[in-house]
Amino acid sequence: MKVTYDASVDVLRILFNDATIAESDEDKPGVILDYAEDGSLVGMEILDASKHMSNPRGVEYAVVGVKSA
Repeated sequence: MKVTYDASVDVLRILFNDATIAESDEDKPGVILDYAEDGSLVGMEILDASKHMSNPRGVEYAVVGVKSA
């Protein structure tokens, strides 16, 4: 997974994998979902990101619910 924020256009992008994007849909205003040819989700973009989150330049990552072997 890769997360980028482009401050020049205020867009936060999350890529879940490296598949080629075949189609993009703006499901809700300001949220664009990118799909591969097989319909699987490749990534998403949040337009005007600074209006939807307190700090689009910062990312917190946590793994929860991990079961031990």
